[in-house]
Amino acid sequence: MRITVDQDKCCGAGQCVLTAPEVFDQSDEDGVVVLLQPEPGEEHHAAVREAAAVCPASAITVSED
Repeated sequence: MRITVDQDKCCGAGQCVLTAPEVFDQSDEDGVVVLLQPEPGEEHHAAVREAAAVCPASAITVSED
């Protein structure tokens, strides 16, 4: 699994951080998504898929290997 985020699309809702805090964070100044793990371990895959699904701005892209 490989994750990419489009910070220009991000609206700072924080759903990704709530769903997968080991993989996503938010910047302090504007709340935009920060990707902590572009290739997370398998134990995080389900949470990452959910985070991408609930992102209101569709700013998260998940590519399956």
